Amino acid sequence: MNLVAIVGRPNVGKSTLFNRLVGMRQAIVDETAGVTRDRHYGTCEWCGNEFSVVDTGGFTVNSDDVFEEAIRRQVMIAIEESDLILFLVEVGTGITDFDQEIASILRRTDKPVVLAVNKVDTGEKMYGTYDFYRLGLGDPWSIAAATGSGTGDLLDEIVRLLPKDTAIVDEEEKKIPNIAIVGKPNVGKSSLTNALLGEERNIVTPVAGTTRDSISTYYNKYGHEFNLIDTAGLRRKNRVKEDLEFYSVMRSIRAIENSDVCILMVDAQSGLEAQDMAIFNIINRNKKGCVVVVNKWDTVEGKTANTMKEFTEGIKHRLAPNDDVPVIFTSVINKQRIMDVLNATAMVYENYSKKILTSRLNEAMLPEIENYPPPAWKGKFVKIKYIIQLPTPCPSFAFFCNLPQYVREPYKRFLENKLREHFDFTGCPIQVFIRQK
Repeated sequence: MNLVAIVGRPNVGKSTLFNRLVGMRQAIVDETAGVTRDRHYGTCEWCGNEFSVVDTGGFTVNSDDVFEEAIRRQVMIAIEESDLILFLVEVGTGITDFDQEIASILRRTDKPVVLAVNKVDTGEKMYGTYDFYRLGLGDPWSIAAATGSGTGDLLDEIVRLLPKDTAIVDEEEKKIPNIAIVGKPNVGKSSLTNALLGEERNIVTPVAGTTRDSISTYYNKYGHEFNLIDTAGLRRKNRVKEDLEFYSVMRSIRAIENSDVCILMVDAQSGLEAQDMAIFNIINRNKKGCVVVVNKWDTVEGKTANTMKEFTEGIKHRLAPNDDVPVIFTSVINKQRIMDVLNATAMVYENYSKKILTSRLNEAMLPEIENYPPPAWKGKFVKIKYIIQLPTPCPSFAFFCNLPQYVREPYKRFLENKLREHFDFTGCPIQVFIRQK
């Protein structure tokens, strides 16, 4: 699809316009300048025309923002890969030095540029838009991204200027797995995303909380095809003080809810802490596949195969009874065992989406049930007749019997363990339902 990049200085409403174009609250919006840091992609559909939109951080020079250089690099990448540039300015402040500098860069590009003047929410402010002719980028379009005023005419102009040679072929929609990379702040989530993609897709700094939005990126290499979602670090609830971090946490939890498999990153130096367990419980409650990645393994002194084995046993002991998950030890900065993470994630997704024939299911499970039937309750015997797999995203199985109310949790755990023994469900939660025949 064609790509439209939204650029401009901080706090002119780029993320608000991005959310308006994609039709959902995808990017975090706040009055604080410099909220957006990474490139954020979405899809816009207008009058039968579909194109991608990328939201960028505010372009600044000589500011106090420690992320200034990294954000500027992300903006330049978005400009280079786009088919059309949507330059957003603000009517209230008029033309600033930053606007002049951005306009100077855009005048030298050979790509179409659309100049939009935001926050024109009254008739009086309309006259202020004419001042922006001085930027030398053609006719300014008056809009109010917060209310949607003027965005229809703006979209008409964007569609008119976009290249028409990109044909969209209607194909049968293929399910691409969503892989969410989650964990505490500063464990290397963005570094892992960049290492897998082989490019600086997301900003990486030693500052905890660098990533704010959940950034989704299409990955198609080495026979693997995923949507990789880099998320903001999840801290304990009582430590989340700012609104911005609250929104980041909510988007991270939403990313877990919308994923198929989660890569839970753990710091090798601190091990599996209470907050890691809280994140794992969120993954488990939402019935998602999981791979545990122990990052920064290069910083562990005197590491040996025995150390790795003991570390793995310690993690699985903490995760019990949901301990059937792969544990991978990596050093993302040295790109050690990165492919193992990919292969484990693909294996877990395969198990997560596995469908078992009813005949195979009954052949394997009915003899196990016959050898170890459900305990009798008050002199009544439970007879399980047959088993089916339910059509749910997570592996779920219904066991049909005469007295379902007398089957207790320990026996359900037994059935789950036997399902894992006969059919590989490593990394996946399993739901067992007892139903009346």
